[in-house]
Amino acid sequence: MEKTIQLSSAGSRLELFGSGDEHLKIMRARCGVKITARDDEVILNGGNAEIKKAAKVLELMQKHLSKFGKLDANDVIGLMSKVEVNVDTDENFGVQVYSPKRTVKPFTRGQRRYIESMLNSDLTFCTGPAGTGKTYLAVAVAVSMLRKKQIRKIVLARPAVEAGEKLGFLPGDMQAKVNPYLRPLFDSLEDMMDFSQMRKLIDMDIIEVIPLAFMRGRTLNEAAVICDEAQNTSPSQMLMFLTRMGRGSKMIITGDVTQVDLERGSRSGMLDAMETLAGTDGISLIGLDDTDIVRHNLVQNIVQAYEAKKKKHKH
Repeated sequence: MEKTIQLSSAGSRLELFGSGDEHLKIMRARCGVKITARDDEVILNGGNAEIKKAAKVLELMQKHLSKFGKLDANDVIGLMSKVEVNVDTDENFGVQVYSPKRTVKPFTRGQRRYIESMLNSDLTFCTGPAGTGKTYLAVAVAVSMLRKKQIRKIVLARPAVEAGEKLGFLPGDMQAKVNPYLRPLFDSLEDMMDFSQMRKLIDMDIIEVIPLAFMRGRTLNEAAVICDEAQNTSPSQMLMFLTRMGRGSKMIITGDVTQVDLERGSRSGMLDAMETLAGTDGISLIGLDDTDIVRHNLVQNIVQAYEAKKKKHKH
């Protein structure tokens, strides 16, 4: 089946399709359609259901671009998530962690989709800007699974990109070298359980918080494995991480694909993996956006102001 869609504004083609047609590549992989762009037209080829989904996503992309004046990969993935799943927030929905009477609940529909995806899929990719709860909710789900004895171990990993993973040049022992990069993961853990309990689980090796490079050569069975700030992995690092998954394990990969700190011209392993694995059974791609920011209400304003500044400098 073929469907031709007339673009509302041919002048916004670069923003709509993304640099190097990045947004179209994500759509092709996620929706399972062939997409051809000609002037102010987009031609979709594929099955009926797949074309309907891609057409709806394209419609929402144009509306988003018209309303906000910008569109990035996080937005595209978020819009696809909204087309695929339509759920309401539920006051009784949440995950139980160790803190007394503590239930971590989603504040937005996007966060609800994210939690459901982590519970139902063996591998979940989640993208989104700062403050959307990507890391916090991933840690909450992992801790909840440990509490219910659904897993035996939690592994939290981050690429130490700022040091290029060459930590020997930093002062102090290995723990002192890596702590600055892993601090956000410790912060999330401390909110899920007492400090003494967290310390005990770390000492018993039930919880590991490590640089991504330390995972090489391992196989992790019956574990919840989280890779945070994954936009800063290379494709080879991401492949190494993904192939650590063992029997009875669950993986969650989080990052903001608009904030890549790799050297110019380097390909983000997270984006590469999402494009390669989209449509694979057991794998979910979730996109959170500005409407899912749940930190101080100024955070949403700050993110939007910087996006507006970036757009202004492009013109």
